[in-house]
Amino acid sequence: MSATASPTKSDEPQSPRRPKPLTAGRRTLPEHLTVKAFILVPLLALACAVPFAWGWGLSLLDIGLGAGFFVLTGLGVTVGYHRHFTHGSFKANRPLRVALALAGNLAGQSSATAWVADHRRHHAFSDRAGDPHSPWRFGTSPRALAKGFWYAHMGWLFERELTNAERFAPDLLADRDVRAVDRLFPLWTALTFLLPGIIGGMITWSLWGGVTALFWAGFVRVALLHHVTWSVNSICHMIGERPFISRDKAANFWPLAIFSFGESWHNLHHADPTCARHGVLRGQIDISARMIWIFEKFGWAWNVRWPTSARLSRLTAS
Repeated sequence: MSATASPTKSDEPQSPRRPKPLTAGRRTLPEHLTVKAFILVPLLALACAVPFAWGWGLSLLDIGLGAGFFVLTGLGVTVGYHRHFTHGSFKANRPLRVALALAGNLAGQSSATAWVADHRRHHAFSDRAGDPHSPWRFGTSPRALAKGFWYAHMGWLFERELTNAERFAPDLLADRDVRAVDRLFPLWTALTFLLPGIIGGMITWSLWGGVTALFWAGFVRVALLHHVTWSVNSICHMIGERPFISRDKAANFWPLAIFSFGESWHNLHHADPTCARHGVLRGQIDISARMIWIFEKFGWAWNVRWPTSARLSRLTAS
């Protein structure tokens, strides 16, 4: 977030003057249609995955490329976009910051600045009016919760209003390196689909090897990562355990822990947003925190906000 900003408890940059509006205009129609395509095309590929595998198979190369790109782009979101740029859980040297911004852009979930603005707004108004993707926005009846789940999971992405980055992410707007990476977001999005296909084609030296790698390690992998990220917004605000005190309904949902790289230990995260580790209890695997620990050992990251027993005891609900 170059020096990394230290967000406040609400994770919204504060100003003594009247705060800027929550939103800043609307997407143009071409932009809106492009966003829909980025959401729906990988989803269509995911729906076609089973019959495609049944008819033509799934190679070990496709699995390897898919897993590699899933880890790279997933950690770009969890370690980069989320824990570093949004919450300032650690500081990073310039090469690492650029690499994290690039890896996050390759996830196809929007530019670093737009993602951070949305997420800081989410924390500032979590499960209240102003939250861009709370599953509780329509009420608590079964019908309202079903509608809210859909909205929190992916429905909110079809809205055309843009979160005001000048209010929620001014530090990234002022960061020359992040601006340079974000400016090429369409290129990184194209490459996240094309690179697996190119690599697959070169390794197998065949057009079909490129096509299957494009399908599995490109479209299906992006769709899977999208739904893992969206599940933290939806499932982890509806069901699960809440061992720590937070002002919203954020909960831990252990089945997602591995695929979300530790993001589904969501209750602690909302109780202590700047903490670099989300899975703080015994047996809670947090791959993102381990990655930050590795960066720290190499000297690429510092001022890491690790949990302490005193800090956790103040947050314990029991």
